[in-house]
Amino acid sequence: MKPFDLVAFDADDTLWHSEDGFSANEWRFVELVSPFAAEGVDVKAALTAVERKNLPTYGYGVKAFGLSAVEAALTISEGRVTTAVIEQILHMIREQLTEPVRLLPHVPEVLAKVGRNYRLVLITKGDLIHQTHKVETSGLAHHFTDVEIVLEKDPATYDRVFRKLGVVPDRVCMVGNSVRSDILPVMALGGTAVHVPYPLLWDLEHVEHDEHFAELGSITDVPGWLGIG
Repeated sequence: MKPFDLVAFDADDTLWHSEDGFSANEWRFVELVSPFAAEGVDVKAALTAVERKNLPTYGYGVKAFGLSAVEAALTISEGRVTTAVIEQILHMIREQLTEPVRLLPHVPEVLAKVGRNYRLVLITKGDLIHQTHKVETSGLAHHFTDVEIVLEKDPATYDRVFRKLGVVPDRVCMVGNSVRSDILPVMALGGTAVHVPYPLLWDLEHVEHDEHFAELGSITDVPGWLGIG
C-alpha cells in the first residue's frame, strides 16, 4: 500500500522562481526612497513593517507588495517622495506582474515521475489572477488533478482543502519551501511535509519551531524520498 493518497506541491519558490523578484524590488525600493528618508531610518525594515500591517487587508502577492510599497514610500518620506519615484515603483510592480514564469531546474521531470505514481495537487497562496496566470502559463497545469489558490496557508485552510479533495491529512504529503506556510500547518493536522528550501525567504515567512521533518537539497530528491525509482 502506498503511504500517501495525494502529494501536494507549493508553487512559488518550489516549482518556479518568485522571491528573487521580490527581493530585487525591495532593494530597488530602498534605492528609490532612501534619499527622502530621515537619517537613521531603516527603509527596508519600514517597508516590511507596512507589509506586515497590511497582510490582513491586502493578503499576499505582487499587488499587495505594490500597495504597501507606495504607502511605505509616502510614510517614510513624510510625503516628500516625488511623483517620479511613485511612477518607478508602479513600473517595477507591473514588470514583476507580467514577467514570464521561470521554472526551477528539473521540475517538469519530477512532476511527471511523481505523477505516474501519485495524485498530484497544487496548493498556492496569493493573488487569484496572478497565481492563475502563472499556473496556466507555466506549462505544468496538466500534472495536477486540482489547483487550489488560497488566501492563507494555515491549518484551517489546509483542512478545508483536504476535505474538498476527499482525503484525510495523514494520507497527504505536502512539498514546499516555506516551513511557516507549507510544513507546520500540514503537520499540525497529522499530515507529512517535505521541506525543499529556496535560497531566499521573505522576512514574514520566517518562523521559530521545534518540529522535525524531512528536508531535501533539491526538488529532484523528492521521487527518491517517496521511494520512486
